[in-house]
Amino acid sequence: MTFQQLASISRQRSNTRERAAKAKNDYGEPVEEFEIQLIDAERIDCALAQAWGLNQCNFADYFEAAESWDDDRKRRYVIAVGECGYSHDQVADDPDIDMVDIFPFNRLRDLAEHFVDAGLYGEIPDTLRFYIDYDAIARDLAVEFTETEIAGERLVYTCR
Repeated sequence: MTFQQLASISRQRSNTRERAAKAKNDYGEPVEEFEIQLIDAERIDCALAQAWGLNQCNFADYFEAAESWDDDRKRRYVIAVGECGYSHDQVADDPDIDMVDIFPFNRLRDLAEHFVDAGLYGEIPDTLRFYIDYDAIARDLAVEFTETEIAGERLVYTCR
C-alpha cells in the first residue's frame, strides 16, 4: 500500500474506527493496540513521523499534515519538536513555526564564513581575511546554533 493510499484511508476515520472495534486477536478478544509502521514514504515524512510520535491515536492527523505541509514546514516541525523541545500542540497549528531559524549550511564553519561575508563582524579588509579563525567563530556560534541532519540534508538551526 502506498503512502497516498494510506493517507486516503486515514481520512475515512469512522470506517477505520468501526474496523478497529471489530478486530479480534487470536483468542477472540478485542485488539487493544495496533502496531503502525511507516514503510513506503519519503525520508522527510519518516522524520516527521518520528518527531510526531506516530501512533494509533494520531496517525490520521499525521497523514493529513504529511500530505498538506511542504518540506520546509516539515523540517521546521521536526527541529522544533524533535530537537528544540517544543510540544506538538505548540507548533502544529503554526504554519511558519517561527520559533526555529534554519540556515542552509552543512556546518557551523560555513555559517561563520557567511556571517563574516555578510558583514556581521564589521568591514574586514581583504588583506586580513586570511587571518580570520572561522573555526573559533564556529565554536562561538555553537552556543546559539546547532548542526543537524534531517532526511539526509544537513542544516544549521537555532531555537528561540
